[in-house]
Amino acid sequence: MDAVLSHVEQLPALLAVSRSALVRHWDCLTLDRALEWARYFQHLHHRFRARPQLREALGRRLRRSQAQPLLGFAALGRCPQLLGLALLENRALPPAACRCLLRSLLPPPGGGAARDPRGLALLARRKAAARLLPLPPGPEARLRAEAQLLLGRLREQGREAAGRPRWLRLVLQQLPRPRACGVAAAALALLARGCGPERAGDGDRAEGGGQGGEPASAAGLLLSWLLGSQERFSAFCLCLPSSHLAFLAGHYSQLSRSYLDLLTSWGSRLVYDPLQGRWVKSCHDEAELSWEELRERFSCLCQGSALLREQTQAALELLRTQDGDFKVRGLSVWTDLLMELGY
Repeated sequence: MDAVLSHVEQLPALLAVSRSALVRHWDCLTLDRALEWARYFQHLHHRFRARPQLREALGRRLRRSQAQPLLGFAALGRCPQLLGLALLENRALPPAACRCLLRSLLPPPGGGAARDPRGLALLARRKAAARLLPLPPGPEARLRAEAQLLLGRLREQGREAAGRPRWLRLVLQQLPRPRACGVAAAALALLARGCGPERAGDGDRAEGGGQGGEPASAAGLLLSWLLGSQERFSAFCLCLPSSHLAFLAGHYSQLSRSYLDLLTSWGSRLVYDPLQGRWVKSCHDEAELSWEELRERFSCLCQGSALLREQTQAALELLRTQDGDFKVRGLSVWTDLLMELGY
């Protein structure tokens, strides 16, 4: 068993080499040896997946060999696909070795089934996406494509539900914050429209938890990541257009409550300038939004669903009451917002 554990430690190195410029020196023989190692790791997965103690030992040893443990025991079962995808995307791989790789993935001539038809289809889909992502018509198309890939990968992680939140967190942390927020927003929008592998739905399942031990939905995982940090959620709301945020708030009540709390915090930092006759950012506590931006965001919320409009109006009326229930302009930002919105 010690030999098996020491072999497993080599998987991250194998995948790292397959993504590096070192493959420019590979020939077909070297490629065959790498693929044999990948199939060996896959064999270990099939052999030990029904033995919890050995499975845990292999996963622990694999995580110990990585600076950032992105790979767990399940990666052993997908090793041929992981290796094949990395090599297909590596332009340093020589043409001869690339042809050998393609022959190893494609069905043999004269019919017959591929070694792993589902894995091959997955490779082809990801490879096509990787080729197309740099060349879509605009940033929205890029984010939508990346969100679809993220949701598909989350669905594949379903068998290891306990690891899904950590996997999602590690993936999104590798992206620049604006891009991570954009991908998360696009994924939530896809789920809300029923275009993703899971529908947003209603209730607890949509917003972060299953009933009776059911794994959390993709929407719940994304919301947990977003709302798990006030700084992250603030950046998310500042990155997105008002209309997009209002759409998401109309489909996810947990997000709408947090968004209204955040707008309340931002609005309370505005001060009234009697000389200009309007609300401005405080010099001592710089607000994130101007009066015009705050008004636009509340206006978009009031143009949403009836439930969202009622929730927004009720929140503003409560804030006005807490501020002294003034009915004239310039004394309470919430009074002025209600007047601007026609309430």
